[in-house]
Amino acid sequence: MLSRLKLLHPRHLQLFVDSVTPLNAYHTKCGVYGHHPRTKAETKIDDATIQNRIQQSNVYRLVEAYRTFGHRKATLDPLQLAETENVQELDARLYGISTDSNQTIQTEGIFNGPNMTIEELVKNLESVYCGPAAIEFQHLEEAEEKEWLAKAFETRGEIEFTAQTKKELADLMLRCQAFDHFLASKFVNVKRYGGEGGESMMAIFEEIFNKCSQNSITDVVICMPHRGRLNFLTCMLKFPPVIMFRKMKGLAEFPPNVSGSGDVLSHLYTSVDLNYADKDVHVSLIPNPSHLEANNPVAVGKARSKQQNLQCGEYSPDPTEEKVLCVQVHGDASFSAQGIVAETFSIAECPHFNVGGSIHLIVNNQVGFTTEASRGRSSRYSSCLAKINAYPVLHVNADYPEEVLRVTSIAMDYRKKFNKDVIIDFICFRKHGHNELDDPSFTQPTMYKAVRGRDSIPNQYANLLVSQGLCEQETLNESVKTWNATLSDHMSQVESYTPQRFDLQSQWSELVQPGDMITHWDTGVSVDLLKYIGQKSVTCSDLKIHPNVQKAHVDRRLERMKEGRGLDWATAEALAFGSLLYQGYNVRVSGQDVGRGTFSHRHGMLVDQETDEIHIPLNHIKEGQTGFLELANSALSEEAVLGFEYGMSIDNPNNLIIWEAQFGDFFIGAQIIIDTYIASGELKWLLQTGLVMLLPHGMDGAGPEHSSCRIERFLQMCDSSEVKVDGDNINLQVVNPTTPAQYFHLLRKQMVRNFRKPLVVVAPKILLRLPEATSTLDEMAPGTTFLPVFGDPDVSAKNVSKVIFCSGKHYYTLVKERENLKLQNVAVIRLESLCPFPASEVQEELNKFSNATDFVWSQEEHRNMGAWSFVSPRFENVLGKKLRYAGRDHLGTPATGIGLIHQAEAKSILQQTFS
Repeated sequence: MLSRLKLLHPRHLQLFVDSVTPLNAYHTKCGVYGHHPRTKAETKIDDATIQNRIQQSNVYRLVEAYRTFGHRKATLDPLQLAETENVQELDARLYGISTDSNQTIQTEGIFNGPNMTIEELVKNLESVYCGPAAIEFQHLEEAEEKEWLAKAFETRGEIEFTAQTKKELADLMLRCQAFDHFLASKFVNVKRYGGEGGESMMAIFEEIFNKCSQNSITDVVICMPHRGRLNFLTCMLKFPPVIMFRKMKGLAEFPPNVSGSGDVLSHLYTSVDLNYADKDVHVSLIPNPSHLEANNPVAVGKARSKQQNLQCGEYSPDPTEEKVLCVQVHGDASFSAQGIVAETFSIAECPHFNVGGSIHLIVNNQVGFTTEASRGRSSRYSSCLAKINAYPVLHVNADYPEEVLRVTSIAMDYRKKFNKDVIIDFICFRKHGHNELDDPSFTQPTMYKAVRGRDSIPNQYANLLVSQGLCEQETLNESVKTWNATLSDHMSQVESYTPQRFDLQSQWSELVQPGDMITHWDTGVSVDLLKYIGQKSVTCSDLKIHPNVQKAHVDRRLERMKEGRGLDWATAEALAFGSLLYQGYNVRVSGQDVGRGTFSHRHGMLVDQETDEIHIPLNHIKEGQTGFLELANSALSEEAVLGFEYGMSIDNPNNLIIWEAQFGDFFIGAQIIIDTYIASGELKWLLQTGLVMLLPHGMDGAGPEHSSCRIERFLQMCDSSEVKVDGDNINLQVVNPTTPAQYFHLLRKQMVRNFRKPLVVVAPKILLRLPEATSTLDEMAPGTTFLPVFGDPDVSAKNVSKVIFCSGKHYYTLVKERENLKLQNVAVIRLESLCPFPASEVQEELNKFSNATDFVWSQEEHRNMGAWSFVSPRFENVLGKKLRYAGRDHLGTPATGIGLIHQAEAKSILQQTFS
């Protein structure tokens, strides 16, 4: 058994105990890199408790009714506009109980409190479950969790706060309010999306950070929409107000020597060390796009990467060992309506995506932009979506800051104990409309009559403390005065302040911002080492392998390694991965079916045919190995999974993060992540990413949805110039490699060079097994690198009258047709790189063909798709060469679904090309 554990687990051992049940065993009871099956013991309720519940069954039913339905009667609306619901299930008479009875109830195992009469019990239940805080937890599946939550919620009154804590809370909220008032007076026409009406959310963050310091959590990753974001940044995360003031005056957040387009005020972000109880807590507030909730999986992915760096969570032999916390802040309207929220929940406890639970905070304004809650969702609460994973929901009225603290404390303790997500539904209001320039009374007159007829939350709480003698009004006023002086001082620095560079810090410090020249990198590897890695990539003693996999994958790869040629796509990929692992980099491949590969080509994880255990050979290359391969077979999600991988990629430059689409056009489901993060993240926020997207592509007759990876869309997103030569500083690389060696070099270049750029690989389908599309080990040896253009060595340049330019697998079709026609005067040139556009390399090829008169761009895609609209102006404007188009005609869908038409189109392309 011990030898088996060593085989299956490269870094740690976790013994599987037969007396407990594995959670998410996922083909392995012992674990693989990045996934440890969690275990749980059977929940046992002691006999005395069971007996008491039997003897007082009606009373227990009443208590359970309050636990289940009490939230429906709770006073959660700070505006007091919600209608009081008559919850029949809470009528004691339904359970044969008279509230007039003087009978004393033995509460052990029934209610968490001292023995009491029926009348006292009902009063306690009303106070606990129907007040300004409420809970939904009876939908949970585990009895232990429900018992724990019942006790925690029913005894939360025992959580007391010192006078000093209360004063600090009042001061924090008053400063938050003062910040909004300052901005309102200085920047009347600026949309700041202030925190007014929800200032007590700062209490949630304060309690979270306090609990982190107590629980040895060192890193907190937070995603947050615009509402109250500026308040949070300045009042809690030490963000310099002067930078915000500069933005409000139209100035840049970057220093002059940094290239970037910047982003709007409400998308500013930071990373800072905070100190709580003499312990540092590093807090990262990630940037957010305007597409609400898109940042959820990004934050989770970044948290997962931090766990990998710190070797905790699923990267530890004890997956409950947590040093990283993810906090997801949501809006009420978007939480219930945006599909990415459900997608992110769907992967929350999946192997290789689990981060040990997130804290979710719904900042519940009780209205969307102008949409009433009743029209913005079908469910009772915006938080109901959390029930798909059986997560508890804690509701709290923002008017009660101390209850907010208690609820947050329970949420943090639950997450620590059970390593699961928990939701805080923080019910507040907006003092203004969606932004400060909007008049909400157009559509919500009753709501805003109530808003304008009440005092603010900070003022209410401050007045309460003053009335209780816990602090003096003058002290609070002085604190606000000092804060306003600080803000005024920052305001005076706007013109003189020079922003500091905040990118390329910490683990990114050895990287640079790329320039406007193309750099070249030797990505070759010793042939002997490649042979060793190739052999190790299929070494799996003691494993019962499927006979087809043994023959076609294992045995065939060993033969190729011995011969040094005929290397297919999967072999080149394994050699690239293995060589990077050998150098100490980590590699992660994520997506649907990536372990085996959609086209059954990768087999990076081998499955024992008798035990279902999996083995990843590349994690056993050498003793003391420090770089590991994580194969994350994902749920059937694109947007959340790609967002997750992007989050991992922006955290650590030493991890190669790859997302593979099942078919190329499946990325469409993740378009928001691509547009707002991958293609533009560095320009907006200076965040580099080396994320690789593998998008299988090819017009193979598979129909509209399985043919094209929409090359044209990615090329349109590139900031490549049509009139000048590209450099390394383009925002997006788009490549269409035609040999395994090219793919090998692309993957290695992502890690070897001193900057990071996202890479879109137009990945193969047919080429995976095409005999002509193979490589040799010599093509991966030292001194070799990725070639952006392949010339044509098979023709004599002086005899060439026609030069055909193409990209991708279409090359092999063209060469085959040339052979069939026995043409000696036609050259076929491959553009392996589309962006950056390889102008100098193409010019070198053009210079060879002085006698050529016909220059053609041939592609298998339709004219309004593929690379044509991208390459044509660059050939004409940069190289001075006008191309003739040969390919499919315009069409509104990527491919026909009629086989005969497809064949006729393919024939027509060749006729156009060679005519």
